[in-house]
Amino acid sequence: MQPIAWQISLVLMTLVAFGFAFVAINSGRRQEDYAPLQKSAYRLRTRLFWGLVLVFGPAMIYTLLDLPYDAARARTGSGAVQVVDATGYQWRWELSRDHVAAGQPVEFRVTSADVNHGFGIYDANLHLVAQTQAMPGYTNTLRHTFTEAGTYKVLCMEYCGVAHHNMMTEIRVVAQ
Repeated sequence: MQPIAWQISLVLMTLVAFGFAFVAINSGRRQEDYAPLQKSAYRLRTRLFWGLVLVFGPAMIYTLLDLPYDAARARTGSGAVQVVDATGYQWRWELSRDHVAAGQPVEFRVTSADVNHGFGIYDANLHLVAQTQAMPGYTNTLRHTFTEAGTYKVLCMEYCGVAHHNMMTEIRVVAQ
């Protein structure tokens, strides 16, 4: 099987070499009638640009309309905002409280005492429900309303050292 791969590789390298040789040989020639070709290429580039805008523009707008972690939707729960201060250390999380009420908005104030960490909240099926970055000297605010009671895991999402895999804690969401 290896001799075939070697032969295919040799053929491909030969084709690339011929391509380079062709370009090198033809690069010295002066194109006298370059203006029509340039005009055609610019027209093609403009059409390609607007085609991409028409294809990807609506898709981009559609996907950005309903961001999963926007602040407006986090405040749709009833009741006062519950504040949880979260600080990441190598290799543990420190939360100011370990339980919150379901259906009420929660504001996580996330920072780090040492290195960058990723603050990810996972449900019982280990699906990511909310995330933000924990950085030294800066506090990120994450707003989320838990709709279901249960135990949620907080895991570090950014490699932070040798015991990164053990950096987890839990937050209990209790029914009102």
